[in-house]
Amino acid sequence: MKILFVGEIIAGSGRRTVARVLPDIIKEHTPDLVLANAENMSGGRGITEDNVAEMQQLGIDYFTGGDHIFWRAGTDEIIDRLPIIRPANYPEGTPGKGFAEIDAGKSGKVLLINLMGRTSFSSVFSYLDDPFRKADQILEQTEDTKYSAIVVDFHAESTSEKMALAFYLDGRVDAVLGTHTHVPTCDGMVMPKGTIYISDVGMTGIIDSVLGVNKEIIIQLFLTARNQRFEWENTGRKAFRSVLLNTETKSIERVDKLI
Repeated sequence: MKILFVGEIIAGSGRRTVARVLPDIIKEHTPDLVLANAENMSGGRGITEDNVAEMQQLGIDYFTGGDHIFWRAGTDEIIDRLPIIRPANYPEGTPGKGFAEIDAGKSGKVLLINLMGRTSFSSVFSYLDDPFRKADQILEQTEDTKYSAIVVDFHAESTSEKMALAFYLDGRVDAVLGTHTHVPTCDGMVMPKGTIYISDVGMTGIIDSVLGVNKEIIIQLFLTARNQRFEWENTGRKAFRSVLLNTETKSIERVDKLI
């Protein structure tokens, strides 16, 4: 089957970019399923019900999260009723779910898993469960179901941790897709046992910025070594970043558009 995965949608500029680009991409590539990382989709951090519904209307079927998924007040109350998963290796009792079974119609069922890395994140995330063993648990729990595809969004800082997980899951899942750094990588490949991999899909939003943040703010951060209040960039060139997977031919293709 063909799966389009859209890189992290950043704030309003990212959503406007999706609105402008995604319908034509769907028409051209006819994916069976469209997924996207949404952890920064609303105001630059977190999600809202309205923004999720807005992106669904444009053709995105399901969403994944990351370290900002609970940033906005009230997310605990809404996440269970939205088509979104948060990292599965959050501590026991965290609202939401870490994996989902998606009905892709005639294409069959897809297992979508969200995991988060522990390397190079702030100390609070050292309390996350081991993503490697959490993946084992999920695959064991779902082993009796036949899936057309199993896709993992690994939201992690370290490329070494991302690649290590891909080798660890090679042959057991169809794809391991890296998110979080906002920088698209060109290392899309098929692992030795058939798992499709890329270190980072990248971000969808304004690229005349520093990872989506106003560039002058980040420049001042480095010049002064003092904390700055982040503001998300609203002007400049926009980029749509995504990858198109084909689980039958075992291929991955970058689908990027610059506005």
